Amino acid sequence: MKGGRFITIEGGEGAGKSTQAGRLARSLERRGVPSTVTREPGGTVEAERIRALLLGPGASRWEPETEVLLYFAGRVENLTKTVKPALADGRTVICDRFADSTLAYQGYGAGAPLELIRSIGEAALGGFQPDLTLILDLDPETGLERTRTRSAFQDRYERQLLDFHRRVRNGFLEIAASEPSRCAVIDAARDEDRVAEEVLAAVLRRLDEASG
Repeated sequence: MKGGRFITIEGGEGAGKSTQAGRLARSLERRGVPSTVTREPGGTVEAERIRALLLGPGASRWEPETEVLLYFAGRVENLTKTVKPALADGRTVICDRFADSTLAYQGYGAGAPLELIRSIGEAALGGFQPDLTLILDLDPETGLERTRTRSAFQDRYERQLLDFHRRVRNGFLEIAASEPSRCAVIDAARDEDRVAEEVLAAVLRRLDEASG
């Protein structure tokens, strides 16, 4: 498998995205594939400041369209300063959330117009897309219970009503169904090791096909 691929890991709260991103990077490194892990919002000093605005303690309740603009502002920073330079160096980049999260959360979840989000995304990213997106699928009730046992602090998305999280989950599944060549859905209800095995298998299979 060649380097220089862009892999995103998506899904709802408590699905294990950060854990699986780290495990995937270590697995690829052991196979001689240099890897970089980043996250959104975040990945640069500037984008982490946007993250604090959106998710930190005392974060304001933004309008959904405002959130879309803020997320893409952070995304451009991360893409320009972290993702693209790493790809240019031949590294595989694993990103904990990307544009699909904005569509799922601010669009399907919060009600911002989907076409508006897609238009802003096209303008901001210029058509740039992941080589592979892994969607960790988990029942929202299970995911929220995981977040409660993981930390006493819950961000404002974790505090949203269950119906919001169900809409987000449905959004991710619709995205996956509409782009099967890019997206792979992984059952995240299983134990961490089993999920990691399937994540790695999906990456090796899809990216080997793309390289061939």
